[in-house]
Amino acid sequence: MYYDEIVEEIRRKRQEHAAKFNYDLHQIVEDLSNKQRKYKRKIVSFPPKPPRYKNTALNTSEQVA
Repeated sequence: MYYDEIVEEIRRKRQEHAAKFNYDLHQIVEDLSNKQRKYKRKIVSFPPKPPRYKNTALNTSEQVA
């Protein structure tokens, strides 16, 4: 199995953060939201990309005659 130090560090940090709040999801989200509000840098959000498919069964814009 492949071992990645960065992934393991992220998992350890996430575990430590969750343990601070006794694994209460509402408290974890509240803490992360507060940290995000305090962050002064501009956060860029891009609109979703349009679907890549055309003329398939998933495309309901055209009716099959």
